[in-house]
Amino acid sequence: MTTHFITAEIDLQETPTELQQVIEAELRKQGEPLRWAITAVDADKEKATVEAVVTTVSAE
Repeated sequence: MTTHFITAEIDLQETPTELQQVIEAELRKQGEPLRWAITAVDADKEKATVEAVVTTVSAE
């Protein structure tokens, strides 16, 4: 198992619940999210920057 620190840019959603679901779906493309946080919001571009730690299973 390997851990990775990643940053993703996510479009803002109508509700916090939708935003959480979109963030988690995007992070799962990179691995299994351990933790994540919204670290910046650009209201003009309607984007949120998310930093996360994800794990992946290494093929040995």
